[in-house]
Amino acid sequence: MPLQLSATDILPEDRDALLVGRVWSDALGGPCPVLCRDGELHDLTAVSPTMSGLLEREDLAMVLAGDHPHLGPLDAFLDLGDGTGRSGRLLAPCDLQAIKAAGVTFAGSMIERVIEERAKGDPARAEAIRADLADMLGGSLRGVRPGSEAAAAVKARLQAAGMWSQYLEVGIGPDAEVFTKAPPMAAVGCGADIGVHRASAWNNPEPEVVLAVNSTGRICGATLGNDVNLRDVEGRSALLLGKAKDNNASAAIGPFIRLFDSGFDLAAVERLHVRLEVQGEDGFLLSDHSDMGQISRPPTQIVAQTLNRSHQYPDGFMLYLGTMFAPTKDRDGPGQGFTHHWGDRVTIASDALGQLINTVQPCDEIAPWTFGTRALMANLAARGALA
Repeated sequence: MPLQLSATDILPEDRDALLVGRVWSDALGGPCPVLCRDGELHDLTAVSPTMSGLLEREDLAMVLAGDHPHLGPLDAFLDLGDGTGRSGRLLAPCDLQAIKAAGVTFAGSMIERVIEERAKGDPARAEAIRADLADMLGGSLRGVRPGSEAAAAVKARLQAAGMWSQYLEVGIGPDAEVFTKAPPMAAVGCGADIGVHRASAWNNPEPEVVLAVNSTGRICGATLGNDVNLRDVEGRSALLLGKAKDNNASAAIGPFIRLFDSGFDLAAVERLHVRLEVQGEDGFLLSDHSDMGQISRPPTQIVAQTLNRSHQYPDGFMLYLGTMFAPTKDRDGPGQGFTHHWGDRVTIASDALGQLINTVQPCDEIAPWTFGTRALMANLAARGALA
């Protein structure tokens, strides 16, 4: 059955939220940056044909306050199900930007990464290892600021006890883990299928806040993301991170970027409460949350470690900030922990950012990614949008 959504399902509670995103417009024959105002979509192609370019505008708030061509209601891009509608479909709210992700930014997920490493990708070993490690590492890591003298002292104690890990290094050491989650244009939007590699038997969603950052390093706004994770693959070797993280449709972002304004800023992002729900066709239900107030590194520090004089992003980037969520609820048997089943409906929600809802399917059964940067440029040129 198609995933039926409406504007009411996915928009934030605040009707004054300043929302921009992307849709494929059947009427215009291609992707368009849009402004979502009161559940209605307005075409921003004339302001900038790409979301990357739109976020470079210093006068963006003033520009958005004006009138723009009406594309119709958001519901017309959702009413056929699975993120599609009679007027087109909802896309991830980014295009040319690099898609980056920060890992091990919460103490809880840090412990789970250590467990994965020690379990060598075997979920059956995880519970025993978790019992051995949780008290020691949880007590040692709680409240420790990465890169601080206190963190260095914890590191020395854990090394002496033979407990040090590469995940603890990036969790409390001076350097954040920042990796490429997906190529530009590869993320899927709200309503679309999200992919899990068929070879994985131990995996989970990762509900995260995603920052939209332009080429100068200015944080323009925030949205929601699902950083799908293959726990068994990464657990076998951290060098398999690319295979664990970057697969067809394995990155979801959306539904819209909420731009910063007088009613929503970075301080509000740092207070966000992000909820997760997984509903299985087998009747399984998992609910949890990620509290941004428990992040170990300030988002500005992660941004600064991503873009600086040593590394630039001329088209800007989207930055997953990490999650404190690491599911341990048994699903297929005692001690087996959580893993996805095909058809799982995953909802990632925040009152301030809306709801990102996707259905889990095997990566090789989801329509392959074919519309990349070259196709975008050709489409915009054919529509006269690059003139």
